[in-house]
Amino acid sequence: MPQPKKDKPDTPLRSDAQRNRERILAVATEELTRCANVPLSAIAKKAGVGQGTFYRNFPNREALVLEIYRHGMQQVARAAPEMLATREPDLALREWMDRLAEFAMTKAGLADAIRLVTSAPGAPEKPRPTPLEEAAELLLRANDEAGTIRPGVTGDDFFLVLGGLWLIGPGEDRQRRVTRFLDFVMDGLRAGAPGR
Repeated sequence: MPQPKKDKPDTPLRSDAQRNRERILAVATEELTRCANVPLSAIAKKAGVGQGTFYRNFPNREALVLEIYRHGMQQVARAAPEMLATREPDLALREWMDRLAEFAMTKAGLADAIRLVTSAPGAPEKPRPTPLEEAAELLLRANDEAGTIRPGVTGDDFFLVLGGLWLIGPGEDRQRRVTRFLDFVMDGLRAGAPGR
């Protein structure tokens, strides 16, 4: 198996290399959600990249699965300040909750693949959701300062309540149920807000 190229973590990828990496991640997310044991060669082929390109980016299944998780988490976290820059704090929070729910549902689909790569002896640990916690705190602080949510809501409170997302099973009405649940959560956060 080819060894990965050792780059500095902050070294930006060339645009074509970045596109290849993004395409691999998109295809891998879709394929691994369907089947945790899909061959890596099938992912490379569907992404339209050669084996060398694939293994330069992801030297093994563990690296690929953990990067899918980390990459998705980073994308959701980065959306928080972008949303705050263009929306009222409560609207940014509610829209960000939709993005978080989408990530959570994708992660649920990848649960088998994540479990396979993190449960073996000597396997890497699953990344902690720190970027998501930081993004939630940013949104909650902005809403607290604007008076659009009840005072004193912490990130721990927020994620404890959002744990209900994992109780929503798959099915045709899943998206409707997720939206309804998040609307209830948002209504609860707004109850008692000083600016309302």
